[in-house]
Amino acid sequence: MKRLKQLSLMTWQTFTRHISPAALATILAALVVSFLLFVPPLRGLADNGTLPQILANNGLYRLSGYQTTSYVNPQLGIMQYFNELRGTSFTSQTLFVQFAILLNKLVHSQTVFDVRFLGLTYMIPYLGGIYLLTKAMTQPFRRIRSYFLAVVIVFVFADASFILSFNSFYATPVMVIGMLYVVATTLIVARQRQINWQLVVGFFVGVALLVTATPQNGPLVLCCLIASGGFFLVVTRGPRWLWLLTGILLVLVLGGLSYTSLSSEQRAVNRYQSFTHGVLTQDTDASQAIAHSGISRQYGLMKGEDYYPTAFTAKRPSSHSVNRQLLQRYTLGWVSRYYIQHPRQFMTLLNLAASDMMITQNKSVGDYQQGAGKGPGAQVTIFTGFSAAAGSFFPRRFAFNLLLAVALLMVFVVGVYNDLQAQRVASVVRFFLVCGLLLIFISVPVMAIIGGGTTELAQRLLMVPLSIDMVLLIFVADLLNHRLWHADDAETEV
Repeated sequence: MKRLKQLSLMTWQTFTRHISPAALATILAALVVSFLLFVPPLRGLADNGTLPQILANNGLYRLSGYQTTSYVNPQLGIMQYFNELRGTSFTSQTLFVQFAILLNKLVHSQTVFDVRFLGLTYMIPYLGGIYLLTKAMTQPFRRIRSYFLAVVIVFVFADASFILSFNSFYATPVMVIGMLYVVATTLIVARQRQINWQLVVGFFVGVALLVTATPQNGPLVLCCLIASGGFFLVVTRGPRWLWLLTGILLVLVLGGLSYTSLSSEQRAVNRYQSFTHGVLTQDTDASQAIAHSGISRQYGLMKGEDYYPTAFTAKRPSSHSVNRQLLQRYTLGWVSRYYIQHPRQFMTLLNLAASDMMITQNKSVGDYQQGAGKGPGAQVTIFTGFSAAAGSFFPRRFAFNLLLAVALLMVFVVGVYNDLQAQRVASVVRFFLVCGLLLIFISVPVMAIIGGGTTELAQRLLMVPLSIDMVLLIFVADLLNHRLWHADDAETEV
């Protein structure tokens, strides 16, 4: 028995000497991602009907037999002729798609695009983010709890609900990658006495990816800049403050450009469905309430209608009268005043958002290609443990979210006080990061309800689970490493 114990100890010491927690997390994540994306049959997310514009904007088109909602499309055509829609709008997703197309042309085909090249393009920076995040939460320790934390990180962020989107044209992978780099670089900066400008650049690149992934993410630039507030405590020399301010100014501009990049038609769609799927969702007749606020009572009959109706509608949403009498009057100020005057209805909608926010697996589309032996709309069930548990057991009330945010802030503020007393800044930098993440956690449901009502709510709430998952991971990491309420001196090791 003693010999067996010695052998186990020697094996463990050899393992920890050659494999760090960050390396273990990267290896495990690479295995999961490779299986889900590249081992036949092809897995991904089918087109829910919103992707043709993204495809056209990137010079791709649908081949014969293209499937919508039921099956993943493994191949697309690469346009060989002039495309008037190409480059008409820009998101950070375009960078990844264009690189994947270039790689596809170099090693596969000039005319047919295989979506697995897109999966590979996302996979490489994703694994880098997993490595940095695990390093940020475990270094310099190589204890059992560090390796346990590495496995937890993989369990959370290598969940199939995130990874399957790599073989698709949704913005989810860009947001996941951006969030990994924003959090990882900030945590590493928090541990160092001198700022590493490569990490700061990595932080602002991550923010840029996040806020330009979709136009609705533009306002989140303010939350991300709050998260960067601790950098000014690490930077002590004036000229370096100027560089930080320049980075902040650049991402502010990017956030503003992203938010204003919506076409007039897209804005009309959002306003219309915010009205019909938000304001008009109260149990009683909303006609009197909207008339009191300056919109004709007749539009109270449009409850639940979409901008692109599939059945008969009394008034065509794109008509001149709807635009003049409804959409031009339905401004951000109007809807904000309406919900302030009807707080119970607004809280009902926020509770509905809270019930959807942790459901990260897209249930409306299939995950397999046709011919894989799966039925239409079949879902992947392997490597979905975290998303299934979070979607089932996380409380579904917005009031709970508020209480959770306050409780977490109170926990982290103790570490801030203790570190300030000891003239250390690690907990202070982490606190700014947590504040930014919790602001995303609370503000995104509000913006989603005001901006689009209950339409495609789960898809527009992706930043909510990403932010709260990160905060809870930071909490667990600090707890396991005994630095929740004070910074360990070992943290300053690079």
